[in-house]
Amino acid sequence: MSADIPRQTTASRVTDRPRDALPLPLGLLLRQAHWRSATVMTEALRPLGIELRHFAVLIVLINRGPTVQRDLAVATGSDKAGIMRVVDDLERRGLAVRKTVPGDRRVRAVEITPQGVELCDAAHVATEPLTERLVAELGPGEPEQLTDLLTRFTYPAGGKA
Repeated sequence: MSADIPRQTTASRVTDRPRDALPLPLGLLLRQAHWRSATVMTEALRPLGIELRHFAVLIVLINRGPTVQRDLAVATGSDKAGIMRVVDDLERRGLAVRKTVPGDRRVRAVEITPQGVELCDAAHVATEPLTERLVAELGPGEPEQLTDLLTRFTYPAGGKA
């Protein structure tokens, strides 16, 4: 079985470049950046007993206040089953609670607890030095520029997690 590969009509092809000069497409570059940053963040969060997925939910809860699980899933890029496991973990540790939404007994809003706020603060403190190490090779103002660009890229309509 062969794939239908469109024929190149231009004289210059990307693969005609010298060896090691083929650029990574943006999606692959972002994936590599994610792996690098996730490794660093995981290292920083491990002593606190949480993972990136827990930290992400805590941040959303602080930014938005009580949030229904389906909206948490969208905000964190999770699925329904995944967000339920994360909220179960947070609830078990006393970092968040589920509450019934008035007018709809089937829907649950997740709310951060004071212990969750404390842990989120501790996670920010723990990740800051490692985050600074991630951007150490950037010049003055570039870490802020990178954050701004990634935020606009991730949330094109101006929305936030």
